[in-house]
Amino acid sequence: MPKGSQELTQARQEEIITACAKLYETMSFRDISLKDIARETSFTRTSIYNYFVTKEEIFLALLQREYELWVADLNTLRSRAAGMAPREFAEALAATLEARHRLLKIMTMNIYDMETNSRPEKLAVMKAAFGASLRAVEACLEAAFPGMSPARREAFVYAFFPFVYGLHAYAVVPDKQRAAMEQAGVPFRYHSLRHLARTGIRALLAGI
Repeated sequence: MPKGSQELTQARQEEIITACAKLYETMSFRDISLKDIARETSFTRTSIYNYFVTKEEIFLALLQREYELWVADLNTLRSRAAGMAPREFAEALAATLEARHRLLKIMTMNIYDMETNSRPEKLAVMKAAFGASLRAVEACLEAAFPGMSPARREAFVYAFFPFVYGLHAYAVVPDKQRAAMEQAGVPFRYHSLRHLARTGIRALLAGI
């Protein structure tokens, strides 16, 4: 593909992804349609099929972009992590998660449908971005705690990522769920995403 055509394709894909991200701020995954996304772009719904076969593929590309942004944040953290105390490192890593609210929301709420209804080649591209985030977190640990063994770094990573997948669900609780918890008499203390992330990271570091 000629360079100009490739750049145009990339620009159009980015426009579609950005339109999807904008709608996701106020609408649910279920309610967003390709027609809605097309309205936010400069071209028709039919044209979207030249780049994405399903709505889920657009969300998958949005998730990929969010992972890439997070990796950029993690690389910045790695560059200044030397000499950080565990408490300081936990705060800094939690801050990178707080900045990626959309990433955490997609992880928690929509990943299954997206993966099920996307082509394998699209899924593989997103998984590459996910893999980069695994390596970036491990690199941050190595920079901050050079005495930590590879086995301990791996143990942290494989406990940290399942924990991350649940952060949004605990930090962002709809009114209906809050009311149900109260009605059921379930004692539950609500915390910010950053607080939950910081506390969890510190616990993982202490345990490993």
